[in-house]
Amino acid sequence: MEAIPKKSKPVKKKLSNIVLIGNPNSGKTSLFNQLTGLRQKIGNYPGITVDKKTGYFSLPTQKNIRLVDLPGTYSIYPRSRDEKIVLDILSNKNHELYPDLVIIIVDASNLKRNLLLLTQIQDLGIPVICALNMVDIARKKGIAIDNSRLQSELQVPVIPINARSGEGIIRLKEILSEFPEAFKLNGYSSFVPDIPEDILQQIKTHFEITNNYLAVILLNHTETIAGITDTDRKLLRKLKNESGYKIQGLQSGEVLNRYKYLSLLVKSVETRTKESFRSRLTGNLDKILVHRIYGYLIFLAILFVIFQAIFSWAEIPMDWIDQQFASLESWIKTTLPEGVFVNMIADGIVPGIGGIAIFVPQIALLFAFIAILEDTGYMARVVFLMDKIMRKFGLSGKSVVPLISGVACAIPAVMATRNIENWKERIITIMVTPLMTCSARLPVYIILIALVVPDKSVGGFINLPGLILLGMYLLGFLAALTGAAVFKKFVKSYNPGFLVMEMPTYKAPRWKSVGITMWEKSRTFVFQAGKIILAVSLILWVLASFGPEKDLQNADAVVSAELPGLTTADKAYRNKLNAYKLEHSYAAILGKSIEPVIRPLGFDWKIGIALITSFAAREVFVSTIATIYSVGEDADDTSTIKQKMRSEINPITGNKVYTPAVAFSLLIFYAFAMQCMSTLAIVYRETKSIKWPLIQFAYMSTLAYTASLVVYQILSRI
Repeated sequence: MEAIPKKSKPVKKKLSNIVLIGNPNSGKTSLFNQLTGLRQKIGNYPGITVDKKTGYFSLPTQKNIRLVDLPGTYSIYPRSRDEKIVLDILSNKNHELYPDLVIIIVDASNLKRNLLLLTQIQDLGIPVICALNMVDIARKKGIAIDNSRLQSELQVPVIPINARSGEGIIRLKEILSEFPEAFKLNGYSSFVPDIPEDILQQIKTHFEITNNYLAVILLNHTETIAGITDTDRKLLRKLKNESGYKIQGLQSGEVLNRYKYLSLLVKSVETRTKESFRSRLTGNLDKILVHRIYGYLIFLAILFVIFQAIFSWAEIPMDWIDQQFASLESWIKTTLPEGVFVNMIADGIVPGIGGIAIFVPQIALLFAFIAILEDTGYMARVVFLMDKIMRKFGLSGKSVVPLISGVACAIPAVMATRNIENWKERIITIMVTPLMTCSARLPVYIILIALVVPDKSVGGFINLPGLILLGMYLLGFLAALTGAAVFKKFVKSYNPGFLVMEMPTYKAPRWKSVGITMWEKSRTFVFQAGKIILAVSLILWVLASFGPEKDLQNADAVVSAELPGLTTADKAYRNKLNAYKLEHSYAAILGKSIEPVIRPLGFDWKIGIALITSFAAREVFVSTIATIYSVGEDADDTSTIKQKMRSEINPITGNKVYTPAVAFSLLIFYAFAMQCMSTLAIVYRETKSIKWPLIQFAYMSTLAYTASLVVYQILSRI
């Protein structure tokens, strides 16, 4: 008699890819930060310019599991390009990011709407875990949820968490460690209206799949879904034509069926009591913060406080960093042996990098304030408030998000316009978003304002430089609105969109998340800008240190004739010689070639060099000036960047270079100029046409030159 083989234990499958999905404002980012901490990076999804946020975390049973944070979406049926990424990944098992498991984060205070997405992902046959977030918020709203019953009904693990505080994260990891034993797959539900079996079978056979719901998805998204060939699309079109299949009716029928089921489910697991005092307080706050008059005044007051803080709080660390780089430059010159290599480090690299490092405290503060506004839920109120203004200028309500994002950086802001369904409204938003004051302009603004605006208080508590900085940000916003109004005349916007969004509840900021944001954004600013700055600084040093031999070979003779009786032992002689060499360098030739064009703006050839180099990135302006002014200095000169700029003299007039007229002319020029090649590249990729970036570059450059000319000519005569 044959022995009965022993039942072997199932081989435990390892998790390599976990995907985090959820509705917007459900707490995805907080959970992502809790699980990954600082082990995360930002990139692009293959072939498209949509941010991909990935990170790694460990379980008791496994190390280095990749976690991918997908864009927020309400349903698997996409309405925007960002949401389409979710469908493309979940419908294609060959996709590099196809998940072994999905963590779907569900807002407990809005269970019905959040669970729609969960049931759709279940039906695709992907293991799902429900992270029930904001249970504390639901409780404050008078909502109690029977987690055990919810888990039983859904047949998926339901883990209550607080993504902001980290509560429940340990239990979540324990459940993940039990994969795949703790997870059941539904496969296909009865939510989808009847489709002829022969159609589903032909699709499954052709694509070699077994999941009926995936077959429905392929039929629904024949024209847009990624990962299928033209031959595949022809087959799907043929099947639809033969059967008289209607996409719209099936999608709406499915959603209605799911909501009918979810309505009954939520009633069985949810108990509502009297609204809490905290919820009533939130409602009362909204009456003030989104008021049609008080709301705008409060927003302006918050901006005022932010920019006062950026100048006041960052002053001490900025001065310390500035002095350290000045001392390092002097130490290198006095300690290391003289030579070309040492000069390159002391006069090129150190001043260039110092020209960006000095602004790290203010950049960190700016992003910290932005993170706090987002974390508390106030930023959503700002979007709602500004929507009322946007529509009057021909912009979609959804244009507010890119414009607000533009305060940080125009590149992700332009990419954020994908959520605007109307193409013409999207184009207008793309064209005006770079006028918003981005963080790359901040170093230019700060150094120029510090040079000509006295650091004193107005009325005993208002910091004057901070007030001017706030004015520059408001100028950028007003310019964007004006630009939109002009484009509205030429790019007609039919069927205008409307802003549809849910107001998140007010919460205290999670300081760990704010800290991570400060660190990540500051590090990105330094290293991304640092690469450009290092390259530009080296090139500039070479251009400023060398020139045509015919012009430099008689340098000593020319200077000796001008200063008879002096030698290289005299400081005046050395300064004159260095100035002569710089003025006859390749950099001077480059700067002087455009000087006739920029002279009416009050700019000399040295500023002209900075204008050219800052096309790589706006913030390169300061490091360029620092490098140019450092070439040929005495070894014992320990001047900081601001001191060098403040003491620069115009050899023609004998006056200081950076007068108020010149400084404000430069401020206005950088407020309007398209000084960022990366933004132009992104506009080209987003619009798929060279026409729009060329128009953008032309109108912004014309606006910058004209406005700068008017400002300089008026101020220089006062």
